Amino acid sequence: MAPALDLSRRHCVATLAGGLLAAPFTAHAVPSGVPEALARPAERVAKPQDAVLLAAARAGERWVAVGERGLVVTADATARRWTQAAQVPVSTTLTAVRFIDTQRGWAVGHGGVVLSTQDGGEHWLRQLDGRMAAQLTQTQAASSVNPRAQAEAQRLVADGPDKPFLDLYFSSAHEGCVVGAYNLCFQTVDGGAHWAPISERLDNPKALHLYAIAGQGQQRYIAGEQGMLFRSDDAGRSFQRLTSPYVGSWFALALLDAQTLVVAGLRGHAYLSHNGGQQWTALDGAPPVSFVSAVVAPGGNVLLANQAGQLFLLKPGQTTLTPLPMPALPPTQGAWPLGPDQVLVLTAQGALAVPLQKAAP
Repeated sequence: MAPALDLSRRHCVATLAGGLLAAPFTAHAVPSGVPEALARPAERVAKPQDAVLLAAARAGERWVAVGERGLVVTADATARRWTQAAQVPVSTTLTAVRFIDTQRGWAVGHGGVVLSTQDGGEHWLRQLDGRMAAQLTQTQAASSVNPRAQAEAQRLVADGPDKPFLDLYFSSAHEGCVVGAYNLCFQTVDGGAHWAPISERLDNPKALHLYAIAGQGQQRYIAGEQGMLFRSDDAGRSFQRLTSPYVGSWFALALLDAQTLVVAGLRGHAYLSHNGGQQWTALDGAPPVSFVSAVVAPGGNVLLANQAGQLFLLKPGQTTLTPLPMPALPPTQGAWPLGPDQVLVLTAQGALAVPLQKAAP
């Protein structure tokens, strides 16, 4: 099983019981009994660029990054000067963020939080939290004949909102899916106005953690703990479990096209598939340090980062990872391409726009 700290790092279209289950709270209401961090807005920080940030996404010509205590920061395309978002309704740690265009995006995090923005990341509203998610799961389980589903729903309610969402995927302004610890998996088909639990579609009897999700066209892929891999060929109406090439946890997933994907994770293991996960090729060239991110870069490359602050590039047609010439970096949460000669790296010491060094002749 993956170490507990990995929780902090990091479609579904079919209806359930005749339709999506509606969350019984408005986007800005706070249910009674939730932890204080879900009710307390993110505090202002003096130097947002130096804070612990866990994930980033492009929103047109700007960057939006999220991190500890509900921090959301934005920067221009150079990613050199960061400013804090004007309004974030929670102070729980945020673990992932995605945008579908310059204005509309979502973020997820601890406490089962899902946030949305309509203005490029300046103002955010809560669409879902762990208390609401547990109630939705319990409502669904009440009509289920599966005793395990009923027991899991009761456990979610009893535990309270203590489980994080760790990643998300949106194919449009309407359809999206969020995944997280203990097999948490929820869908929306109306942009997050309503959410529905779809964990039962996954063959995950041990309720292992789901760390990453990606999609393209009708395909959806989910990667997680202890080699857990799933694929959907019908936009999430059903999932099949894939045979994993490695029994350790996958923390990163990059999708080059509907059938070509890279998974990476524990102890530097990374694999490439050209046929939707039916066959895998090991990617050599990395030390036994866990990967934390894998991002599709220009030119059909995949940029990978590990915990030690080392960056690698998988080039088209190759199966060996090329180490990027970089200065020494602090422990790293992930890396994203900024341009031909720079990368954005999120570290324990904040966000860095790092120039690539020239390789030795």
